[in-house]
Order: sequence, then C-alpha cells, then structure tokens
Amino acid sequence: MANTTALLSDTQVKKAKSRDHEYNLSDPGGLQLRIKPSGSKTWLFNYRRPVSLKRTNMKLGVYPDLPLAEARRLRDRCRELIAKEIDPQDYKVEQHSKKSEAHKNTLKYVADRWFIVKSSEITEDYAEDLYNSLANHVFPKLGNKPIHKIKAPDVINVLEPVAETGKLELVKRICQRLNMIMSYAVNTGIVAANPLHGIGAAFKAPKKRHLPTIPPEKLPMLMEAIRDANINFTTRCLMEWQLHTMVRPSEAVCAAWDDVDFKFGVWNIPATKMKKRRKHNVPLTPQTTAILEALKPISGHGEYIFPSYIDPKKHASRATVNMALRRMGYKGILVAHGFRSLASTTLNEQGFDEDVVEVALSHVDKNSVRGAYNFAEYLERRRVMMCWWSDHIEQAATGKLSLSSNVAFLNARGR
Repeated sequence: MANTTALLSDTQVKKAKSRDHEYNLSDPGGLQLRIKPSGSKTWLFNYRRPVSLKRTNMKLGVYPDLPLAEARRLRDRCRELIAKEIDPQDYKVEQHSKKSEAHKNTLKYVADRWFIVKSSEITEDYAEDLYNSLANHVFPKLGNKPIHKIKAPDVINVLEPVAETGKLELVKRICQRLNMIMSYAVNTGIVAANPLHGIGAAFKAPKKRHLPTIPPEKLPMLMEAIRDANINFTTRCLMEWQLHTMVRPSEAVCAAWDDVDFKFGVWNIPATKMKKRRKHNVPLTPQTTAILEALKPISGHGEYIFPSYIDPKKHASRATVNMALRRMGYKGILVAHGFRSLASTTLNEQGFDEDVVEVALSHVDKNSVRGAYNFAEYLERRRVMMCWWSDHIEQAATGKLSLSSNVAFLNARGR
C-alpha cells in the first residue's frame, strides 16, 4: 500500500498549538514533529533498526532552531544510512566520539606522544633542545589547538616573528619537527593528511654555515694555547680528551668511569648517550689513558670522568669547552665540535681509509648492512689510526706541551 502521508507545510509547523497531551504531526519517510503540552516542538525520525528490526525514534533537533527543510535533509541522510544497513543512532554516537577525540588531540597532546617515541632515538641534550624549540615558539599559540584544525597559515603566522629576528636555522628546524609530528599524526590515524608539507618554503633558507674549525697546520698553535690557558684543570683535560677521541661535545662530557674498559683499552659509549642512539666504541691510546689516570684522583670516586664544577654528581656542561675556547681567543675561529673536522681533515689528508675515519666519527652509514659490518670489523684498524692521531697531537705540541704526554705534568698543572 502506498504511503499516503501528506507533506507538512511551514505554516502547519509554525501554527501547531499545544494540547493537554503530546501529539505528532507526520511528514513522509518517517519524519515527525512531536508537540508537547509545554509547547516545545521536537523533530523525530521514526524507523526500523537494521539489526534488531525494532521500531525506534531518533531525535533530530528542536523547532524552530531546526526548520522543516533541514529536518527533511537529516531524515533523508538517515534513510541513506539505513539503506547501507547502518543504524543512524549508532552512526551519530560514533561521529560524536570521533569529534570528541579529534578535539582532545591538540597539537601539544600529539606532540608529547610523538616526543616519547622520538626521544628514544636521540640523546638527552638533543631531545631537550628539540622540545624547548616547540615549547618556546609554537605551543604558546598553537599548543591547545586541535591538530586537525592546524593549517599552514597558522604555523607561518607563528614563525614569521622568529624569522624576522634572523633565526632562520631555528625556523627551519621547527618546520622539520612540526612535519615529523604531522607525519606521526597521519600514521597513527589522527589526521588524514599532513597540511604542513613543504611549509619551510615559506621562509628564507638559512645560509649554510660550517662550524668554525682550524686547518691542520694550526694545530701546534692550538696546543700552545691550551698549554697557556688560564682554565680549570678538568676543563683542560676535557678539551684534550675531546680532541684525541674525536667525539661530540655531548658525548665527551657524559663520559663515565663505568664505560671505560681499561683491560681491553676501549671506551664503550652506550647507545643512550649517542646522537644516533647507536653504541660507539672508542679505542684508547696511551695519551687518552694518561688523561684518565690523571683524573682518577679527582673524579675516580664518582660517576662521571668530567664532573660539573658546580655539582660533582652531574657531568660538565657540553658548553664547557666552547666557553674555554672563547676565553682563549678562539671566538668565531674554533668551536669544540670543530675538533672533529680538524681530525677528519688531517686523517683523510694522511691517507687513512675514509670508511675507518667515518666510523671513528660515529657517522652512521646509510647502508645499514654495510654500516653494521664497518662497526663490527674496524675496531683494530681504528685503534691504529687513533694512536697515530694521538701521536700527531703530541708531536704538534712539541712533546711536553701536550697534557696527555706526561701524567706528572698533568698532576702538577692541577695542583
């Protein structure tokens, strides 16, 4: 039998009066307007649930906030869902849940979850620098905004003041980090796409700057400067330790006594202290062993080889050597990280195998299989190279000018 329900008109809906009891006005397709004794008018959709086949009413909205035409559109949408065997009420609950979840996923909330994963791959110092860049420049304005609502112009507006100060390298890093957060959000199903892809193109590219270093022929002058410098004894040792071992400043200051294997002559740096979260073994030379022997009376009872001057239970700051170099007159000429470039240039010029040099610098080979082989097989070849490098440093210092060449001299300078 055909549905003979007449279409409601806007006038009927508007003029419908309340009665002593509630009643319904019907529109085709299951749409009903329920009028209560209080005078309130509510749109309902009456339908048979796809699974249980039981009749039920679903509230669509209140008149006049929801006019007749819009109520019909909602009814039609519900009928489309039913045709696909989707219960409109279940669908509504699911969509509400998704919406609530989306608003809970603010940029900061998602960034914090991403950071937990990322921090397991990088050093503590780098993790702190990474998070602080976001906390200082992004979170104050965008941290509480749902991540699905963040668009490229939002980020550009926040970073433009930073770029105007000339901190283009910082802007570049923040853009990279926000892209990683967005990629994490895409991969975990929080957002469908990354709206920040290519956002770095909105800013000027920072000028490529190499960290200040000195050419190999200036090494003797550096050793003379270290000898004459008015600096703390532990700092002096740290400076030479970093020069001899070719490690990064953050790795040098974190050196712990428990990481040193005197029997096999190796400093075993745990993965947690390395930039790329991959353990690194540094062969000890007579000169680096001498530095350790000189420091035993000073820090051998503690955890760290190079303890903080302020708090001996903590390691020295990674800025220690840079501060010392500035006081020595090397500002803008040489930084602690430049020791690595100095060593690399010298060793390559002397004809040492480039792969061995790269492994000594703990540079990760992009070929993971080849990289694993290099790390496993090059230790003894690196030991030979490291001994040559330490001898070269000693010769550059004309023998006794090198702290590591004479333990007695080391102790004398420390008293």
